[in-house]
Amino acid sequence: MKCESAPENQTGYQTEYPAGFQGWLRRTKPFWALSRTPHLLLDMATPVLGVLLVLGGFPSAWVMGLGILTAFAGYTAVYALNDVVDYRADVEKMGAGGVNDSKAYLDDVMPRHPMATGVIGFSQGVLWVVFWGILAITGAYLLNPVCVWIFLGGMGLEIVYCRLWKVTPLRTLINGVVKACGPLAAVFAVTPDPPFLFMIVLFLWIFFWEIGGQNIPADWTDMEEDRRFQAQTIPVKMGIERAANIALLALILSFLVNVMLFFVSSLKLDAYYFLAIVAANFYFLLWPASQLYDAKDRASAITLFNRASYYPLAILSIVLLILIY
Repeated sequence: MKCESAPENQTGYQTEYPAGFQGWLRRTKPFWALSRTPHLLLDMATPVLGVLLVLGGFPSAWVMGLGILTAFAGYTAVYALNDVVDYRADVEKMGAGGVNDSKAYLDDVMPRHPMATGVIGFSQGVLWVVFWGILAITGAYLLNPVCVWIFLGGMGLEIVYCRLWKVTPLRTLINGVVKACGPLAAVFAVTPDPPFLFMIVLFLWIFFWEIGGQNIPADWTDMEEDRRFQAQTIPVKMGIERAANIALLALILSFLVNVMLFFVSSLKLDAYYFLAIVAANFYFLLWPASQLYDAKDRASAITLFNRASYYPLAILSIVLLILIY
């Protein structure tokens, strides 16, 4: 059977699969969707950045390879954990008509909530999280046992974050901490005693980027469903005016802290690359945030979320150019 002939059901997943590697990829597609793999691959730029900036260069091939595998396992587990913890809420959403998907939205590249739609079972989702979690813990232990505690702390905070969906909009602060766990653990993986100031600045950079460029615009995108289920998100609880203000302020702070990060890092930055860093911050963060501030609509929130999602990769690309040339 040719790959193109495999039919798809209403959830967007194929019900028949070709043999071989392509067939395996098709069969595991719901699990990769559970972990929002396209998005997690972009997020993996942040731990790589943390390592390159604290060292001012590349680690050994062994540490780099093990670190990338460990980071992938960790992000895969944490993203899937979100759907596992939110399983009942997601089922409730689907029963009430589903989520308001958009082809322009990065997180809708793959079908959302495959457990809630019944494509994969709850126990299968739990096993997926456990499998990747064990891989992440093993790799983290080999790199530095401190990384294990950071990973477990991030997993615990992710559970708390999900449980606060109908409790308080301040849960976004927890999400900022969770997203910062990856790059902080990566730094400990390559240096047992990293500079304190560098770690603080790195944390704040990821923290503000996550709140202004990811959490608030993502909640804005789902605002219609969140209102229906009385979720306590910033756009729902505080209103779109305040949400736009907070997002813009957070990303301005992220930009300022990002500039500071390069000054406290071990990387040498000349004027041309400094301008490139500023331009990347403007294009991926500040400009779409200002558009959301002006328009205050869902389309602008989606644009900000998508642009901000590519922001760490853009900064990483500039850093790689600095190191290579």
